[in-house]
Amino acid sequence: MIADRIIFVCIIVLAAVYYHATKQIPTLDIGDPLGPRAFPHLLVVCLLATAVLLLVEILKARVRGLEGSAGAAPDAGERGTRHLLLIGAVVVWTALYFALFDVLGYLVATAVYLFAMMAWLHRGHWGANVLTAVLFSAGSYVLFVKLLTVNLAKGIFSF
Repeated sequence: MIADRIIFVCIIVLAAVYYHATKQIPTLDIGDPLGPRAFPHLLVVCLLATAVLLLVEILKARVRGLEGSAGAAPDAGERGTRHLLLIGAVVVWTALYFALFDVLGYLVATAVYLFAMMAWLHRGHWGANVLTAVLFSAGSYVLFVKLLTVNLAKGIFSF
């Protein structure tokens, strides 16, 4: 499927850009032996692992003949267009999340972002979507800010 290939390329590009940005982080000769680049490098490795897993799925689908078969459904082009529109919408929504991250703060921006994504992709489960978005945002905020002492954008909240 073309959407899988687009996602694969986007993951590779994101990993490369993130790795380049990670190299810009200054390191000190004293202090933590892992340094400030350790966690970002781990994220790059995870992104690349995700890309490899997606590539394996793409190749499996090709071997099974699910892709490019002569007997494709007549609405295959329409589905491809819908998938591209969905990917475009996710990219725009994510860009909006990044743009409003500092203004709204981590808690609000992440909860709204996750809720909207889950409401679209997991339709009809409003209670689970709200709980997941709010609890994930609050839990990850506590983990990073309180336990790992990472500064996240406060936004409209002062805590």
